[in-house]
Amino acid sequence: QLQLVESGGGLVQPGGSLRLSCAASGFPLDNYVIGWFRQAPGKEREGVSCISSTASVAYYAESVKGRFTISRDNAKRTVFLQMTSVKPEDTAVYYCAAKLEVKVKTYDSRWYWGDYHYWGLGTQVTVSS
Repeated sequence: QLQLVESGGGLVQPGGSLRLSCAASGFPLDNYVIGWFRQAPGKEREGVSCISSTASVAYYAESVKGRFTISRDNAKRTVFLQMTSVKPEDTAVYYCAAKLEVKVKTYDSRWYWGDYHYWGLGTQVTVSS
């Protein structure tokens, strides 16, 4: 079974940077879409970014577009989320998730954020001065 472990979270000042990692074990990542999600206290979980199995497609929520960058290294079974210019509202537990990629003609909200089967336990990111 595919297992995911997030790391790299911590305390960072507003305007700073942080890089999250999502390490996979159990199966190669080559055929999986990986998504990053976050959940702040008292709020629903929301999608942050996702990347297709070959990295040909990367998608970002409007709230992080231009500040966060998703990437992957399938040989190392790791997906990264580079966070820059962080804001207090980025404070949340960040989760990575995986699903087998389904080829589609049109990418939509369900492809970006839906049907993930495997989840990590999360890593806390706190943005505060």
